[in-house]
Amino acid sequence: MKKKNILVVDDSALMRRVMCDIINSDERFEAVDVAKDGVEALSLLTDKKYDAVLLDINMPRLTGIELLEKLQKLRIRANIIMNSTLTKDGAKETIRALELGAIDFITKPDNYIAVKGCDFRNTLLETVAVVTKAGITTKSTSVGGAVSTRKSILAETSATNKTVSVGKRTVGTSPTGQSKRIIALACSTGGPKSLQSVIPKIPAGLNVPMLVVQHMPAGFTKSLADRLNEISQVEVKEAEDGEVIRPGCVYIAKGGSHMKVVKMAGTHKIALTDEPAREGVKPCANYMYESLAESGYDDIICVVLTGMGADGTKGITYLDKRKKTFIVAQDEASSIVYGMPKSIAETGLVDEIVPLDRITETFMKNMGV
Repeated sequence: MKKKNILVVDDSALMRRVMCDIINSDERFEAVDVAKDGVEALSLLTDKKYDAVLLDINMPRLTGIELLEKLQKLRIRANIIMNSTLTKDGAKETIRALELGAIDFITKPDNYIAVKGCDFRNTLLETVAVVTKAGITTKSTSVGGAVSTRKSILAETSATNKTVSVGKRTVGTSPTGQSKRIIALACSTGGPKSLQSVIPKIPAGLNVPMLVVQHMPAGFTKSLADRLNEISQVEVKEAEDGEVIRPGCVYIAKGGSHMKVVKMAGTHKIALTDEPAREGVKPCANYMYESLAESGYDDIICVVLTGMGADGTKGITYLDKRKKTFIVAQDEASSIVYGMPKSIAETGLVDEIVPLDRITETFMKNMGV
């Protein structure tokens, strides 16, 4: 098996050595080059191609953010993994890096013992494995392409005796037109950038709430919510424990906590819980979807975007048996990682499989909003 070629970019000689040692300890990967700043990295990326690039943010001469801006301007494509800190500034810069095309990020330990620890090693190798397998899609997501892509996915799933049902339901309203509706979205790898193609397209005056579970560690979801709030017509915020869920607001699950919906005294509130990670993630979308099954919401639209694994599938399957649902999944061509959307598509419960640029249009139309 040919090893995946990795470039390590960091101004710390210690971090370069540790990351190279970790990468080279796995037979799937090889750290073939290193760079101590963005200038050296740009020179390497101009001449060579790598399966993945581990990129520090704060470096002399040319920072990681500045390098991403130059790569974008020069139209040089690379599978970038940011090496971020847990500081407030580090979180904001990480969100900016994801906007500029980075696929994912790992958090940099703040001491030597943690750098040499198993948690950092496992996270680094898992992230590199996902990114080197995923690649970057540059395929068109036009309306015409959506039809052919959907047909190809239907054909693929039919070949494995699993059917994707398209357009099997519509979400209705009560006789008064005031049914209790909610949108619940799940995403992971590639999600922060994808959310910027979904949430800003929601028009002002949205009359239902929206819940979002994006797999992220504690410390990053506040910056993600703040950035989305800046560029959106609706209010976007990091969810707080005990707050009443309001129509027209998008709630981002807090990193490191699970988000549930609880019905209390005629209202619905958000509950943040500290249960163990599930599906290997925290927050986990399955908790959110399962809690909606016990809520007073009648019509629920479930949206699953790019991400590794199968989070959301068990929760949506459970929810679909108890509530009226409309389920939308991102298509393979526009997904950074076609794991979570594929998993829910293979259940046969999905109503629409569409490219990223049609996600908002699809759920808004089918919610009757």
